Amino acid sequence: QVRLVESGGGLVQAGGSLRLSCAASGRLFSTYAMGWFRQAPGKEREFVVAISWSGGSTMYADSVKGRFTISRSNAKDMVYLQMNSLKPEDTAVYYCAAASVAGNMPGAENYDYWGQGTQVTVSS
Repeated sequence: QVRLVESGGGLVQAGGSLRLSCAASGRLFSTYAMGWFRQAPGKEREFVVAISWSGGSTMYADSVKGRFTISRSNAKDMVYLQMNSLKPEDTAVYYCAAASVAGNMPGAENYDYWGQGTQVTVSS
């Protein structure tokens, strides 16, 4: 069992930055691949980025490449999402998720545990 708690969301102007954090509790966090998803009002949840258990492999959605960076600290049971050059279309609730098997990482169905989400609002 893994419990995930996101933090770091807020209101920021376009072009600004935010750093989201995801704190994990439970056993064997370091064995889980981790991902960030987001869901805007009236839209389906979409994949943002994923990172392998070791941190050696990452995968980004095209819409955030070059602007967002995922990282993790297995020593601290933490995952981070650094978001730069934010755009109004990045406005959404951002969710952290954990996958015991690193299969189809962009697929939400691949993830076993989810956090409650943190709101990110980017004003124009």
